[in-house]
Amino acid sequence: MSIGNSSDGKSPDANAPDDRVPDPGAPDGNSPEEQRPSIGRTLQQARIAAHRTVEELSGSTRVRVPIVHAIEEDDFSRCGGDVYARGHIRMLARAVGLDPEPLIEQFDAERGGRPAPTPAAPMFEAERIRPERRRPNWTAAMVAAIVAVVGFVGFTALDSTDKNAKSNEVADGPTPDTKPSPTKTGAKPEPSESAIAAAPRDKVTVKLSAIDDKSWISAKAHNGKLLFDGILLKGDSKTFQDDEQIDLILGNAGAIELFVNGKKVADEFEPGQVERLSYTQGDPEVG
Repeated sequence: MSIGNSSDGKSPDANAPDDRVPDPGAPDGNSPEEQRPSIGRTLQQARIAAHRTVEELSGSTRVRVPIVHAIEEDDFSRCGGDVYARGHIRMLARAVGLDPEPLIEQFDAERGGRPAPTPAAPMFEAERIRPERRRPNWTAAMVAAIVAVVGFVGFTALDSTDKNAKSNEVADGPTPDTKPSPTKTGAKPEPSESAIAAAPRDKVTVKLSAIDDKSWISAKAHNGKLLFDGILLKGDSKTFQDDEQIDLILGNAGAIELFVNGKKVADEFEPGQVERLSYTQGDPEVG
């Protein structure tokens, strides 16, 4: 009688090999792929070690903050495709001081290889269209011509006004009986000191000189014609002549030296004083 024998009469051998075939798909927990951290975890740890926030990383890489958070959680769906995800991983890795190539290889391995290049969208393709020949802009040409004409007319008017103002600096009334000596230009000479001293009795001759300061003056003939209206600077003089009467307004009367009909007018005008004066033929008496 034997004890411990199996029912088939064979005793089991403790040293016999196990005939069970291991499952090739079962993980053994020792492969390098299972031991290394995920891409998102690697980037997050490197960012923390570099003492950088997600906002700072986003500002330096131009990758939006929500996408950075998603990548650190290994969610690449918000990247817009594998090609863009690879670009984001590369930029983030460089920003935190990592070599991006191992992470790119890990990303490609987890997705079955490197993705095919994404074709450019038709809307971004450059259209090779022959430019249409531009037609002449007649409206702009007409506007430019009108502006040129108006500018020329305005310039001519200003030039004419300037010449008239210069010619009125010495305003004469009716032509004196004595004929002035002819000149090469034909212009009337300004009355000199001797002419004022020998002023004709049948006319009114007034000379104003700014001695101490400038003065604003206005001079009119007997018929209301404006002979001069402006500033007489210090050292300047003006002479006016009329048949009957000359009306004056002196803005700074104390600065003016006044000669009427060849005689100096003794006045007591004060600086800054405004005087309204009228002179006729004969001795200078204020009217």
